[in-house]
Amino acid sequence: MPKKRSGGGLTATQQAAKFLGVSVLSGAVLAGIALPAFGALGLAAKGSVESFDELPANLKTPPLSQRTTILDAKGETLATVYSRDRTVVDLKDISPYMQKAIVAIEDSRFYEHGAVDLKGVLRALNKNAQSGGVAQGASTLTQQYVKNVFVEEAGDDPTKVAQAIQQTLGRKIRELKYAIQVEEELGKKKILENYLNITFFGQQAYGVEAASQRYFSKHAKDLTLPEAALLAGIVQSPSRYDPVNDEAEATKRRNVVLERMAEVGDVSQAQAEQAKKAPLGLKVTQPKNGCITAVQGASFFCKYVERVFKSDPVFGKTKEERAKVWNQGGLTIRTTLDPQAQKSVQDSLKDHVYKSDKVAAAATLVEPGTGKILAMGQSKPYGYGKNETEYNYSVNSAMGGSNFGFPTGSTFKPFVAAAALEEGRPVTQTYPAPYEMPYPSQVQTCSGKPWVNTGNAKLENEAESEVGPYALKKAMELSVNTYFVQMLADIGMCPVVKMTNALGVVQGNGDKVPEVPSSMTLGSTGLSPLTMASAYAAFASRGMYCTPVAIESITQTVGGEKKSLEVPKSTCSRAMSEKTADSINTLLSGVTDSGTGKQAGLSGRDNAGKTGTTDERRNAWFVGYTPNLSGAVWVGSATQKVKMTRITIGGVYHAQVYGGDTPGPIWRDAMTGALQGKEAPRFNMVDIPNPEKPRDENDKGNGNGNGNGDEGFIGGLINGGTTTGNTTGGITLPDNLFQGQTNGGSNGSGGRGRG
Repeated sequence: MPKKRSGGGLTATQQAAKFLGVSVLSGAVLAGIALPAFGALGLAAKGSVESFDELPANLKTPPLSQRTTILDAKGETLATVYSRDRTVVDLKDISPYMQKAIVAIEDSRFYEHGAVDLKGVLRALNKNAQSGGVAQGASTLTQQYVKNVFVEEAGDDPTKVAQAIQQTLGRKIRELKYAIQVEEELGKKKILENYLNITFFGQQAYGVEAASQRYFSKHAKDLTLPEAALLAGIVQSPSRYDPVNDEAEATKRRNVVLERMAEVGDVSQAQAEQAKKAPLGLKVTQPKNGCITAVQGASFFCKYVERVFKSDPVFGKTKEERAKVWNQGGLTIRTTLDPQAQKSVQDSLKDHVYKSDKVAAAATLVEPGTGKILAMGQSKPYGYGKNETEYNYSVNSAMGGSNFGFPTGSTFKPFVAAAALEEGRPVTQTYPAPYEMPYPSQVQTCSGKPWVNTGNAKLENEAESEVGPYALKKAMELSVNTYFVQMLADIGMCPVVKMTNALGVVQGNGDKVPEVPSSMTLGSTGLSPLTMASAYAAFASRGMYCTPVAIESITQTVGGEKKSLEVPKSTCSRAMSEKTADSINTLLSGVTDSGTGKQAGLSGRDNAGKTGTTDERRNAWFVGYTPNLSGAVWVGSATQKVKMTRITIGGVYHAQVYGGDTPGPIWRDAMTGALQGKEAPRFNMVDIPNPEKPRDENDKGNGNGNGNGDEGFIGGLINGGTTTGNTTGGITLPDNLFQGQTNGGSNGSGGRGRG
């Protein structure tokens, strides 16, 4: 005899019967449907009339999680990502065979009963009593749908999922109440549609459209009778009846469904028998989930897009809100990635650097004036195996890149030149630029407190033949280190800080570039290719810097309705005057015409750029641009442990790697392909007179240094002014101007920033 609650009164089972409006016996039956030997097994009989009444009146149906599709700028699919592979479709887009098959095998009286099928309850009770276990359930299709809603709401939380499917009377009570509500509000056709879209069909496929694509590579509307019967049979136990792993068991189950369809009159017996003879006819499409499956080597860009979504407040105020929207899916994200440019970048990287090489290469292309990222790739593929990596070498740490970025070497020098021009220095500015010299003893900073050397470190030029004086144009072409350190000492570090801030230049970890001479001139601080490409794009767009963007538009599908989401926009601002930008463009055109970047030069269109290598050849760069495309290429070791001397890269031996001979050709080929068929606009060049005169080798210092000194301390010494001290090549210098060394830290250490 059923036990009563402590204190007397109806059992939980009898109370369940009360709310169903059936007899006490029916209530007991209800408990036995899915809970055989209820009292003996000690299963929880939670729930009462009171708890039933206290349940919320409406079932909160979460939007079904769906796949998200990431597109390139032309609308072609780059990748699909999802927490659950699902594509929601209308009932009219589901084969009639599929609709009949699922009803026949799961709830053949679906159109005859309400939320609860009492005949089914009695039939299940009798069957379970005979077997002594759960031989047959009695949940209607509506009840199954409600249970699936609970599972969907639980997401990927294992505890919540367990609660959603636990065998307790409390859950059955909740399930039944909401089933009654759903029957009243939705109607049979909508319930069937929702069920077919929410249920799990195995092989990572949620919903009938995803299942149809997975097993047969076709739309659900095109399913044949035997195909529909196979899918309908899977639902009861997706692992047991998995046709991919157990064809025989799946075939038997399919035939059970076909026989049931004949019994209920959905098909004739002859049709069923004919369908039973058909092979399974699988045409499996393997699951393609995540950025690792992206085409054209765009996996790293795909992950960048995902990180943008999960980090930008435009998609939600909190990290949790943004993650929820992303996991819900149903997004169609059109990106800025240009397929022509992306292919060109990947082809160039593949040609010049092998994935098995000791070093890697990364390249990023950005559109000047818009900030659009048009291409992003690297030589080591995305993945977790040998010669693969999940780190995106093109971006900062927060977006999946290396912790600190990579030292840029002499590619930093144009920022110094731009700052000096903005400060009023002439484009013909000349400095002594000896082959070797100590770092300045003091350099002004933004704080007003000068940076002071505390040691005796020196810097030198790449070649002993590089001995000044040099004017800016020649110094840029040859990448003369001492020239740019002298320029920094002249203008101070604050103008360079202001320039790099205006150009969005930050370290790979997001920090500002430190105010020390080696960082502010010779590029000893780590930056990312995306940062450099975006900064140089400001030169191309005549001084307008635009923050990089990767997303053009997003459409979200929820409940069959589509809506557009707001996306991050590029912010463009003036970083320098047009005159300064035009001057830099003219200067850097000389680098690709006849300077250190000659091997990178493009034919048939205006182009400019700068080479860079770092101490011990651990990094090599080329950053360059045309008026309509900017690109940065880095070559090196992510661990910074490989010295690129006596090394083979891409099958080519290098005694020493230079910015012009390794990253330069990668840039050249990537840009050439990306720009093929595109217009070739011209730079607005400025006239730069050559102020240099042949030096008299016998002249060891007869300059008198007279002048008005209105171009800063060093400028006054060079172009006029009065001082005393040593002279070099006719230029008078104070005794202590370039004595001392750096602060001894890694960012202030001496050494060479090479071209």
